[in-house]
Amino acid sequence: MPKMKTHRGAAKRFKVTKNGKLKYRKSNRAHILTKKTTKRKRQLRGAAYIAAADTPRLKMLIPYK
Repeated sequence: MPKMKTHRGAAKRFKVTKNGKLKYRKSNRAHILTKKTTKRKRQLRGAAYIAAADTPRLKMLIPYK
């Protein structure tokens, strides 16, 4: 059986934590920030985690991480 290929787009966007959860950066925080409220920008700070139901599907995309 050949090695599986890593989905490069997913590898750049998700990181596997020690406990096996998938961590990602929230969107809408890159540019055009002047029209977004302070509350909205504050809530977009920090990392978020993929729901447990979606984790197995995404882990197939990054098999060796």
